[in-house]
Amino acid sequence: METTLQIQNLKCGGCANTIITQLSKLTGVSEVTVNNNTDEVSLNYNSEKELETIKKKLSDLGYPMVGEANPLPKKAKSFVSCAIGRMTK
Repeated sequence: METTLQIQNLKCGGCANTIITQLSKLTGVSEVTVNNNTDEVSLNYNSEKELETIKKKLSDLGYPMVGEANPLPKKAKSFVSCAIGRMTK
């Protein structure tokens, strides 16, 4: 199945790199792309259970879904993820 998720806190290519790297490690997830202009992550997945795992992983990295709570700790995590993504390019 294919989906596009709209996320919060997406800032740059470093963020995108971290998201692509981390989601691609998940079982059953493929073809991960990130659009910084629209704050969207597009990907293929195998089951609804995997989709929930994907959403949780994004939130854990600091990129919750639009409409979800976005407290300061999540925003801080996104800055850390961004920095890691920039260093691993």
